[in-house]
Amino acid sequence: MNPDLQRLQTYPFQKLATLFEGVVPNPQLGPINLSIGEPKHATPRFILDALTGGLSGLSAYPVTAGRPSLREAIAGWLQRRYGLPGIDAATEVLPVNGSREALFAFAQTVVDRTQSDPVVVIPNPFYQIYEGAALLAGAKPYFLNQVPENGFAADFRSVPDSVWKNTQLIYVCSPGNPTGRVMPLAEWRTLFELSDQYGFVIASDECYSEIYFREGEPPLGALSAAHQLGRAGFPRLVVFGSLSKRSNVPGMRSGYVAGDRAVLKSFLLYRTYHGSAMSLAVQAASEAAWNDEDHVVENRRLYREKFEAVTALLPKAAGVTMPDAAFYLWMRTPGDDTGFARALLEQYNVTVLPGSYLARAARGVNPGARFVRIALVAPPEECTEAARRLGHFLSQHH
Repeated sequence: MNPDLQRLQTYPFQKLATLFEGVVPNPQLGPINLSIGEPKHATPRFILDALTGGLSGLSAYPVTAGRPSLREAIAGWLQRRYGLPGIDAATEVLPVNGSREALFAFAQTVVDRTQSDPVVVIPNPFYQIYEGAALLAGAKPYFLNQVPENGFAADFRSVPDSVWKNTQLIYVCSPGNPTGRVMPLAEWRTLFELSDQYGFVIASDECYSEIYFREGEPPLGALSAAHQLGRAGFPRLVVFGSLSKRSNVPGMRSGYVAGDRAVLKSFLLYRTYHGSAMSLAVQAASEAAWNDEDHVVENRRLYREKFEAVTALLPKAAGVTMPDAAFYLWMRTPGDDTGFARALLEQYNVTVLPGSYLARAARGVNPGARFVRIALVAPPEECTEAARRLGHFLSQHH
């Protein structure tokens, strides 16, 4: 067996199941699960119709690069969304079977095991796929702590020169999971300068980019930041996007990667052998989704209303405010986050995810400790009921 498998840690939801062993939730209250970031809004009918209308494609093998019309639909959306003058659909865009699969596979393409002590820099807290991808690529993760004292910013200048010299890849997530923070242009400038100096590749995970709360004011993305800073051709930059959250199709497994054409050429070679071609039926549905924006505006409205209602119901002592984007609340706990989550389930039958499960101890601190992640993905009435229960719980334990 691959010995690197032994380096993988237990996935957060397996830890959560273990934490809850023996807990008997309050039987007088119905269960509300806000622990998993799985969209629950209805899939738009026109996407379902496009999927079923494309079923004849099941009789043919799809090509890994996807059909030209899908790549052109993604490129067109990127140009409209990020104000880009042009994206070459043939060389700067690839469809992928969801951003999770692509984020993992990307490290296997980028990391050069022949170099001594390769490093992958990872935000902390983080999406666990980054760590697993780095470890199974034969690299050492370096966790970049994002803490409330600096507004959960990624302090790239704090990383030692000795680490940057061995860094081959960095994962960034904006809007962030779990904090919901959006990276400003100044941070992108710093990161691009470091990439120019040390030669590492940037993987920008932007799967939450379309869940924001001020219509007409979308979050800054890596491609638009690069364009604004005059970086033609997006050197050493690849962006990962997804339809799962944007269009409420998590089971369809459809997304894209876009950016540096030389990096994508190597990534396509890897994916060709990896067996990652997207079904033609899913391509048809994806093309329809990328070409429509009305359903995305409606999706944002639903999230905005839930966030406004929930944050109004939670006590001010909880310190909860609207994030920049995404569908999580990153809330401080009055004590240990695991004990908080266990007691909340037992007393009020609400499930949240301990923040320490989403982070690693680095330089003397686990930046997820004494936080919980609350995913506002359930129907509005469940989210507001959970907020009321959480308010009662906090008033008893603050």
